[in-house]
Amino acid sequence: MRCLCFALLLVASSTFAGLPSLKVAEDHRHLVTDQGKPFFYLGDTAWELFHRLTSEEADLYLTTRAKQGFNVVHAVALAEYDVSVPNAYGELPLENLDPTKPREAYFKHVDYIIDKAESLGIYVGFLPTWGDKWNKAWGKGPEIFTPQNAKVYGEWLGRRYKDKPIIWILGGDRSVDNDNHRAIIRAMAAGLKAGDGGRHLISFHPKGGKNSSDYWPDESWLDFHEFQSGHHAQAIHNFDFNAKNLALPALKPTLDGEPCYEDHPVRGIAPKTGVPTVWFDEYDARRAAWWSMLSGACGHVYGDHSVWQFYDGKQEPVFHARTPWQKAIEYPGAVQVGQMKAFFEKIEWQKLRRDDGFLEGLPKDLKREQQPMAAVATDGSFAVVYVPDTKAVPISPNFAKLAFDFEHCEARSFNPKTGSDMSGVVGIVSGQAAYIATAESKEPGFNGEPMRPDAVLVFSKKK
Repeated sequence: MRCLCFALLLVASSTFAGLPSLKVAEDHRHLVTDQGKPFFYLGDTAWELFHRLTSEEADLYLTTRAKQGFNVVHAVALAEYDVSVPNAYGELPLENLDPTKPREAYFKHVDYIIDKAESLGIYVGFLPTWGDKWNKAWGKGPEIFTPQNAKVYGEWLGRRYKDKPIIWILGGDRSVDNDNHRAIIRAMAAGLKAGDGGRHLISFHPKGGKNSSDYWPDESWLDFHEFQSGHHAQAIHNFDFNAKNLALPALKPTLDGEPCYEDHPVRGIAPKTGVPTVWFDEYDARRAAWWSMLSGACGHVYGDHSVWQFYDGKQEPVFHARTPWQKAIEYPGAVQVGQMKAFFEKIEWQKLRRDDGFLEGLPKDLKREQQPMAAVATDGSFAVVYVPDTKAVPISPNFAKLAFDFEHCEARSFNPKTGSDMSGVVGIVSGQAAYIATAESKEPGFNGEPMRPDAVLVFSKKK
């Protein structure tokens, strides 16, 4: 009996009060709970959550995201805008900008938000600091971290939140440019592990266009890779970042930690007036999500330009934010990535592997924004294809990739915009092709532009 009780205690200690603990799966490609259940990581970037919102405002934000299907939110303890400005209750995070002297009143509010998130089934992707506090390449800074105080601060955070559903995320939109930067990040990771006993996963959020594996291809403390495909151009092939990570000898899960944000200006299109004319919309956001998932990601992180900074229409906007966050949290892209999560959770998505050979006869003049993405289950039991533009890309599946022939195959389609089945728009003709309806949607997106007719196709064995 004594041995049984001890075993039960061990099981209990691997979980948090309200949510299971997370770990890397045995295949090193996705995450699972402590009970071995696949965990589909759907995150939202809420960088200024701890810093700018009151408890009531945080309740509204978190409740909305929970209803939309999000199970992770990313927030920063030492925020970018900026560490010398108090939070919504007039409290600063540090005494005299000293990382070894965190202030209890500030972190009490952080505690409240983490507890509220947990009650709604949400893990917090917790950034101990924004990157300008250890690498002021740009931003407000100041640089306050050394390897010594980074370890102390990390250990304090680790102890404080060891029993909470946290995913530690180091970095904070900066590159690792020298040995001192590398020493600071390693020391902070060591401090976190010393404080929480290694109970939480750790990742790294790099600057735009970079990948955590650029700096940490095989670092023992890093559990999964993040990259930032970013905001500098439309139709960035984020699947190339996944391909790099999944080809590393030290295989680890990978995801796009900061893709193009909905309602964010396209940075690479800058007219002489300085006023943005092109903005990412819901289609850009969902295309990035489907591209990444079908190319091997363990989940996805969505973002809205007004939400990450919690722009309220009164304070100075960061880079042309234009929508109060209370309205922006209801934007369609957030709903659509939640529908994507629901789609994948109904299938054995962890079996899927990107397979370009499943698509035959693609047009040679295919534009980068029209690139389809196919993934086939490891046992050949089904395949999923995302088609960004059904008018331009007819799909001819290679049935040799499946565990059954075309006569036993059924094709169905899913509308990534509405989350509903698209009956009657896909079929198999002579065992050669899936022909997709090419009627262009006339329904406008929130920017007033016509919506693109993208679709998701599922090929499986007839029942």
